[in-house]
Amino acid sequence: MKYLKQLAIILIVSCLGELCAWLLPFPIPGCLYGLVLMFTALCLKIIKLEQVEDVSHFLIEIMPLMFTPPAVGLITMWSVLGDIWPQVLGIVVLTTFIVMFVTGHVAQFVLRHEPHISPDPRKWFHHTDIHGGAHPVS
Repeated sequence: MKYLKQLAIILIVSCLGELCAWLLPFPIPGCLYGLVLMFTALCLKIIKLEQVEDVSHFLIEIMPLMFTPPAVGLITMWSVLGDIWPQVLGIVVLTTFIVMFVTGHVAQFVLRHEPHISPDPRKWFHHTDIHGGAHPVS
């Protein structure tokens, strides 16, 4: 029952994000509104981390599986992409490096300005197993 409640909270916030995208006149996807709403709710302690933590860990663990249908879609559209694949490959490589660069600088900024975060990366995360027991990543 705990997992259903956590999933329901995540889905409600996601639906609120889609509602914002439908109501607001900006060209921003609903999933981004949902992420901002969830981040804000967590920061303001409207939603406590414990209320969504277990299902969030599960969703992160299965995230690679969620990329399979788009990858298959790309393969089936190879005839359309055949003429422009060098441009697509260039964009993918360029944006990958941009994301790595920005993520690295944001992480360094946060580590420098948040005294309660340990500089030892092994202490940054912990996994929660399916039964709710937390253990540090080794």
